[in-house]
Amino acid sequence: MIELSKHTGIEEKRLIAFEDNLVEPSGDEVLILADYYKCDFRFFISNKKVTSFEQTDFLFRKYGTELSKADRWAIQEVLFLAENEAFLTEKLGEEYTSFLISKVGNNYKNHGISASVKLREHLNYKDKEIPLNIFKDFRSIGIRVYRRKLENSSISGLYIKHPVAGKCILINYSEDMFRQRFTAAHEAAHSMLDNEDDVIVSFVKWEKSDLSEIRANTFASHYLLPRSFIRAIPNVSRWDKEKVLHWSLKLNVNTETLAISLMSDKLIDREMVKIIRSVKIPKELKDDPELRGLSPKGEERKRLLLEKGLSTHYVSLCMEAYRKNIITASRMAEMLLLNEEELRDIMSIYGVNIDYGG
Repeated sequence: MIELSKHTGIEEKRLIAFEDNLVEPSGDEVLILADYYKCDFRFFISNKKVTSFEQTDFLFRKYGTELSKADRWAIQEVLFLAENEAFLTEKLGEEYTSFLISKVGNNYKNHGISASVKLREHLNYKDKEIPLNIFKDFRSIGIRVYRRKLENSSISGLYIKHPVAGKCILINYSEDMFRQRFTAAHEAAHSMLDNEDDVIVSFVKWEKSDLSEIRANTFASHYLLPRSFIRAIPNVSRWDKEKVLHWSLKLNVNTETLAISLMSDKLIDREMVKIIRSVKIPKELKDDPELRGLSPKGEERKRLLLEKGLSTHYVSLCMEAYRKNIITASRMAEMLLLNEEELRDIMSIYGVNIDYGG
């Protein structure tokens, strides 16, 4: 309460009275609290599920020990971005192709395999084609995708069903690029196959008996590494370091993912699994699709944006809305979690001049 009082200017004893339902906040106080928590002001004056607060409340209670204060705030900011994105896509008339998948039978692995095949068909991938920008793939079917740096390295990502923005996934930007790709596919699977849940957090170490995690991993493996492709690799049962590096980079996956996929299809023995997993891919060789073609300075600035959950897709929506006078420069700065000076600096990357008027 002390920190909340400091940032909002509302006396601590008054905040406690709000919490205990002894007094109601004024209109100005409602707006101040909504601005601080980055949520719809209606949350404070309605019993309806109009914001992400119910999900975050459940999330923070269930995973309180795993989420630091900084991670809680990061998640809240990402959901603020999701609400903004829902507003922007509606105003700009952006459309997505719907993709629905039904689960047949009780075999969770088969659910994951079937979903991966059908999504690849839906996105017109050829039989052996490797998906390169999977963030774009999942956004194209209406999933809100955010990459945000989290303090807790044991969390790979999470899925939240937002009451306004719909399906949202958060990938821990602290992980290496190839791991982020796998996590994105994993969380996308949760959004498609576990959509009865409001919140799912995926940990690096998970219970091997968790069938929904097995299903999400199976989907990610088959989506990223089409089996027709890996079965066609020359002399697929024999591997050395050079071969592991070549095919891991071609597939954009870490060696552990490659090894598990090969073993699951009985293409290699356990000795080969050890050899493949022992090879480490240099971080600088792992390509980020959102950082291509930038100068070193531009790349560094964009990395800072990505760390905050600000993808090129999201920034582009904000810029288009600004150009079309749907939002003001000040509103765009708020949507991008920036102050006015930072906004001018960042927009220079995109060649956009900012006019605050006056």
